[in-house]
Amino acid sequence: MGAMIDRVITSGTFSLDGGSWDVDNNVWLVGDGNEVIVIDAAHDAAPIVKAIGDRRVLAIVLTHGHNDHINAAGALRDATGAPIWLNAADRMLWAAEYPELEPDHDLTDGTTFDVAGTTLRAIHTPGHSPGSTSLYVESLGSVFTGDTLFHGGPGATGRSYSDKPTILESIRARLLTLPGETLVHTGHGENTSIEAERNNLDHQ
Repeated sequence: MGAMIDRVITSGTFSLDGGSWDVDNNVWLVGDGNEVIVIDAAHDAAPIVKAIGDRRVLAIVLTHGHNDHINAAGALRDATGAPIWLNAADRMLWAAEYPELEPDHDLTDGTTFDVAGTTLRAIHTPGHSPGSTSLYVESLGSVFTGDTLFHGGPGATGRSYSDKPTILESIRARLLTLPGETLVHTGHGENTSIEAERNNLDHQ
């Protein structure tokens, strides 16, 4: 059996700039019955650990440093022993959540992860945050975009460290160049496709 994609939905609070909002987050697992990579670690490690089961976790890869995507990362690392990867440009966001912990590795453009016979490739897509990074899995026809690209358009850019021109450039130059049929697995909400979002971006 080859690599598959599973989704775990966790719920909690997103806090930034003195405000907080209740949110549901998508946590994505890519792997097979033996090994898995976790994309984002949101809110509560327990349901993520349950979904992992007895599989070996090769890496916990964070699409960006906003607290609702990383606030279970420490507990998940403790539970699985897997290293945490985060783009260094988001270290200030990490430090706000984990002042006494560090990620294990810097996630850079072009970083690759091999799991269950398939490869995930990191694509730096700044704008939602300086270090926002998507993960493209060509063999599965999928890209994991965190909060860079949603069903219906780009991620929010009204917060500190966000920039709308930058996120639009990232989407157009780094994501819309992928095949149109590529499934977009988002940080919140439902899947979309590159072709659907190419049409949506025409109105931005």
